[in-house]
Amino acid sequence: MSLFRTKNLDNMVASAATPGGLKKVLGPTDLILMGIGAIIGTGIFVLTGAGALTAGPALTVSFIVAAIACGFAAMCYAEFASTVPIAGSIYTYSYAVLGELVAWMIGWDLLLEYGLATSTVASGWSGYFQSLMAGFGLEIPKVLSAAPGALPGVQTYMNLPALCIMLLLTWMLSLGVRESARVNNVMVIIKTVVVLLFIFVGFKHVAPANWHPFAPFGVNGIMSAAAVVFFAFIGFDAVTSAAEEVKRPERDLPIGIIGSLLICTVLYVIVAGIMTGIVPFKLFEGVDHPVSLALQHAGENWFAGWIDLGAILGMTTVILVMAYGQTRIIFAMSRDGLLPAKLSTVHPKYGTPFFATWMVGIVFGLMAAFVPLNVLAELVNIGTLAAFCLVSVAVIVLRKKRPDLKRAFRCPGVPVVPAIAVIFCLALMSFLSAITWIAFGIWLAIGLVVYFGYARSRSKLHVQQ
Repeated sequence: MSLFRTKNLDNMVASAATPGGLKKVLGPTDLILMGIGAIIGTGIFVLTGAGALTAGPALTVSFIVAAIACGFAAMCYAEFASTVPIAGSIYTYSYAVLGELVAWMIGWDLLLEYGLATSTVASGWSGYFQSLMAGFGLEIPKVLSAAPGALPGVQTYMNLPALCIMLLLTWMLSLGVRESARVNNVMVIIKTVVVLLFIFVGFKHVAPANWHPFAPFGVNGIMSAAAVVFFAFIGFDAVTSAAEEVKRPERDLPIGIIGSLLICTVLYVIVAGIMTGIVPFKLFEGVDHPVSLALQHAGENWFAGWIDLGAILGMTTVILVMAYGQTRIIFAMSRDGLLPAKLSTVHPKYGTPFFATWMVGIVFGLMAAFVPLNVLAELVNIGTLAAFCLVSVAVIVLRKKRPDLKRAFRCPGVPVVPAIAVIFCLALMSFLSAITWIAFGIWLAIGLVVYFGYARSRSKLHVQQ
């Protein structure tokens, strides 16, 4: 039974209010903008093209399906985050409710999810950045423009821009969450304005005939596209990683989680509708800039460059928030003894997990520089969907185990709402490819080896027994 030993919830809640540790500097606006910063990026600027090819104009419905799955899970996250405002997100909640082994496995899962997300988005950022530079007649040497083997027939050594943006954002995160949040807020406002301008400019070019047939590939196409564009919503859960640095977590965390998800869902559905209304969906094949393509198709070339700028800022904030979330999960796992203690040391001046932040930045920056990461969206998706299933189950279990626990926010309709979240997430997972399931299984198997070979005997709960 030591595999399922749990942390004391009352002690966790009490420790969250104890002075010291990470600085409490974030408010509700910071959290909403942090969520939007993590959500609006690769999904809306890149994956909308792939989703349109799979679902046709019914891509709008695919976004709604993915948003519903996220929405039910978001309410479960909000209950936990406001009740147990501790760094670590679903890892921390699982440790308190489902036990150490489950917590370790989901933490291990999140390390993969967030890490590959930052590396993948950094590679996409590099492509848009080089495209923007080319507009000014500037370019970097081809050998430094992409990872080895990423460009067929072209010799490349590394993706230098991807490495540089990872290191720059790592430096920013290491200096303090308040400073990082300010930069994130400015970039989020700019990219949101760009998305709103696309809606304003593109609306008048919509040809309703392009929406017919609306669902050419039926329900299967809609669900398959939902499983792909689900990547576009990943990020709101990263808000929960900030729990220990929020001034009033019991009020502000639910606002940040649910608010950012609602805003982004509305924007996604409108953009997808306008995009497929301007361009026949079949023309998106092989296109990695579908939003700017729509404007070019409409003859609004002057604004297509602004879309590229919005994409660059969008991806920058995604990398920033995802890297932030990963460092806080590593921090929490290290503090519990499951990872080396060095990873939970807090810088005396900046109040950040300095060593963990730089480790994440360097490791995944090098991955973005040297590994072609063009098929990782599904692997990131399956890890996130697994986490969403687990947090939904944990809410039901916690209601049974601790009905007396004070909850600032209560997920409505328990156990029905969490159960629906699990059903939606499992349904989306079933539409992912077999190779994705195999790769996910291999990663979890490695996690079991690390747990039994290192983490279990060094766990602080184990030492205290």
